[in-house]
Amino acid sequence: MIDPERHAENRGWIESKLRKIPGFRGYLEKEYRRESDYVVRAWMAELLQKSKVTLDTYSRTLVESLQIDDLPAIERARARLDQVMSKIRGDVRGYSAFFGFVNVDEQRLDAVYDQDMEMVGQVEELVAAIDQLTSSGTGPKEVASELLQRIGDLEQRYLRRHEILKGLADGTPTETEP
Repeated sequence: MIDPERHAENRGWIESKLRKIPGFRGYLEKEYRRESDYVVRAWMAELLQKSKVTLDTYSRTLVESLQIDDLPAIERARARLDQVMSKIRGDVRGYSAFFGFVNVDEQRLDAVYDQDMEMVGQVEELVAAIDQLTSSGTGPKEVASELLQRIGDLEQRYLRRHEILKGLADGTPTETEP
């Protein structure tokens, strides 16, 4: 699994020399932003992918206990999880209008990173909730309802991130701006 915290440690000594070339540092910074964006999203998508195994096991348990009428609710949650995971994983590396700039408004950049950190926390909480809810003895419809709510919250956070990125591109103010 890609570890976002170790991403920066993989840079070599030659890169430190290249950063001294005029103009090259800005290019590297742009590429770092793009790569960091990809690494964080890939890591979140991978966690979500692994949590689907738990949902699949839970679905099999429902079938084995002849609770087939409850399967559609769990399948809706799983399908929604797939959709959100695909959005997170499938975006291009770095929003080109944002990540292409060498000089970026630090306040807006902080807003994007804040959204990313909130999303990381939400993904971790969602994965933990999937594990906890599917083993708690809670009814399948309640499990599905709770998961759909959490998945919806994650999707809203991801959409908000897109709004911030678009605001960076077209000058639209973000919530952090007057």
